Amino acid sequence: MHRLNIAIDIASAIEYLHNGCPSTIIHGDLKPSNVLLDDEMTAHVGDFGLAKIVSTISSGAEQHRSSSLAIKGTIGYVPPEYGMSDMVSIEGDIYSYGILLLEMFTGKKPTNNSFIDELNLHIFVERSLPYEVMEIVDPSIQSEDGIGNLVDGLASVLRIGVACSKELPTERMKMVDAIRGLQKVKDMYKNELRK
Repeated sequence: MHRLNIAIDIASAIEYLHNGCPSTIIHGDLKPSNVLLDDEMTAHVGDFGLAKIVSTISSGAEQHRSSSLAIKGTIGYVPPEYGMSDMVSIEGDIYSYGILLLEMFTGKKPTNNSFIDELNLHIFVERSLPYEVMEIVDPSIQSEDGIGNLVDGLASVLRIGVACSKELPTERMKMVDAIRGLQKVKDMYKNELRK
């Protein structure tokens, strides 16, 4: 349940940066080490060193030119399109969030040595859905009480991670939809605990 709450906290923070502020803020380097947990295990997004503030965004112009052609961000979490241009975008943050979510629930880093050739964390999880969920989730999740009844919930979380980390920016899930999906899983988990 802690991982799910943390995932919702992070998604809510990113959604706030993108749509809740007067100016859109693109984080640009979302990864585990930039997520801070307080005493109540509430997640906070930190390290805005690569963040970009976009004063106005109109539909179709949701990208912001970076000051440098060098790829900024952390290998494994940087979206593929950042290597092809100097544009950063809301969709880039969503990609990074998707990879972060997949890592949280599989325990595998996107730079894991087992990912060779065309295999990456996104493809590894996508290929395992929906029938091999328990084979790919972090073993410590499998040992939690009642988790066996929530395979569908785990599959839903992983599907959200896959949908957020699609290769093409236009195919990525919107953050608000990711939050909604994660909240449904949380509600399902709470209902299961009450039984």
